[in-house]
Amino acid sequence: MSFKEEFIEIYQKHIKRPGSQELLNWLIGTDFFTAPASTKYHCACEGGLVQHSISVYKTLREKYFNEESDSEESFAICGLLHDLCKTEFYKVSTRNVKNEVTGVWEKQPFYAIDDNFPYGHGEKSVFLIERFMRLKPAEAVAIRWHMGGFDNSVKGGDFSVGLAYEKYPLAVKLHISDIESSYLQEKHTSAVTRR
Repeated sequence: MSFKEEFIEIYQKHIKRPGSQELLNWLIGTDFFTAPASTKYHCACEGGLVQHSISVYKTLREKYFNEESDSEESFAICGLLHDLCKTEFYKVSTRNVKNEVTGVWEKQPFYAIDDNFPYGHGEKSVFLIERFMRLKPAEAVAIRWHMGGFDNSVKGGDFSVGLAYEKYPLAVKLHISDIESSYLQEKHTSAVTRR
């Protein structure tokens, strides 16, 4: 099963909210299933974004889901859609790299950022999701703050992330799952081998 097929299977099994099918149809029409998750860090390869989204969902679900207090739908929404902001965000460009063997400069492809809608990271994902379906407050906060201390607005001394984590445990769970997937599980993986 490809990452795209696995994503769609998980999505359709758990996300039934009004507007969810329209959101999935929109995703299918974008580069979501072929885009990288980053330019040079985790899953910086074709299909890396969908690979990372599934990885975060699985980590979140397997490690932090509590049947008595958590929602399967909320976990699927947060895990699978937290990085929707990276849709239509990267472009393939080229740069000159010196071949170490021949000493000749060669054009090499790489991913560059091409942000046509600079709305932030987590807040942009929330905005894009809510164009199609409503999020619960805990979901919106979790997606908004999934970057934790790596979010640019936190660097200026904003305490909102701490308050968000205190009020919404799902936000903490998503942040930890995103960090674990990015830095521990995906560091040496490549979507190139599985399409």
